[in-house]
Amino acid sequence: MFEERIRQLRAERGLTQADVALEVGLSTRGYQDLELGRLPKYETLLRIADFYEVSVDWLMGRTQRREVWR
Repeated sequence: MFEERIRQLRAERGLTQADVALEVGLSTRGYQDLELGRLPKYETLLRIADFYEVSVDWLMGRTQRREVWR
């Protein structure tokens, strides 16, 4: 679920894997691994959620609500 959602978000914004990797502090290969199914470390998960302005629960498939509760 996570890998599908980050691919979807990246496509919606028209970004490359290298673009997102740079923004969230990963190597391009590290980001590619996430899109291939590797689960992120906690800090990386938070950075990706912040970058896309979505909830961690949505990224991980726990809810259908993208919004971040603030």
